[in-house]
Amino acid sequence: MPAVQRAVWFIESHSSEELSLGDVAAAAGISSFHLARLFRAATGWSVARYIRVRRLSQAAAELAARAPDILPLALASGYGSHEAFTRAFRDAFGLPPEEVRKRGHLDGLALLAPVRVMEEPVTQAPALRTEVIGPLLLTGIEASYLSSDTAGIPSQWQRLHTEQSLDRCRYTYGVCSATDGEGRLDYLAGYEVDNFGQAPDGYRRLRLPRQRYVVARHEGHIGSIPQTWHALLSDWLPAAGFTPVDAPDFERYDAAFDPGTGYGGVDICVPVE
Repeated sequence: MPAVQRAVWFIESHSSEELSLGDVAAAAGISSFHLARLFRAATGWSVARYIRVRRLSQAAAELAARAPDILPLALASGYGSHEAFTRAFRDAFGLPPEEVRKRGHLDGLALLAPVRVMEEPVTQAPALRTEVIGPLLLTGIEASYLSSDTAGIPSQWQRLHTEQSLDRCRYTYGVCSATDGEGRLDYLAGYEVDNFGQAPDGYRRLRLPRQRYVVARHEGHIGSIPQTWHALLSDWLPAAGFTPVDAPDFERYDAAFDPGTGYGGVDICVPVE
């Protein structure tokens, strides 16, 4: 069911916009009726309820971080008033938004994380090439994930595209850095700068030294890129005789990639000896 994968990606990367079932179905490439059945079968959620509870979960996280004003959160979550937002929030989590902000934590809340739907198999290895890249000075928005659950990444990209004009950038970069032995990783959604003085306040700054990389092109929808990553690291690199080194790897997005549809292709760059 690749349509469900495309639907989830579209919802997560357009979470601040007004979305209807028809909007999501159009992005998934199927009818609204068909998507409604497929989505529920794959996730256990209706499309509308998934969108609603995901937005409320994101609002809860901002409240726990002591968001200064509740009304902007209500409006961003699709509610026209503080009162309507409070009712929906209480229905979802059993307490009002003011209480979450006062507590400053999310313990005990039944939050909904982005669902992961693994659908499209990787059928054929792409051509691998080597390229020397760097040094790179990058800045952007960073978040931590379990490597088994990175479905929140589209929301990072949505925020970056909302806050920054990236049309002038030749590339944007999604940099993966392992942080511990428990399978956690840091993911930076960012872009290149000439110096770190150009980095906005609060953005992560990262320097990548000059390094040899194996580059593989992911041609499918961006929602299926985890499968390409897995095949590259577990099968294609060893079969081609390459040995990865202990350094960040990254996705490189060029002008061919359309962040609105998730199509256009992405370069996966893995540092090697």
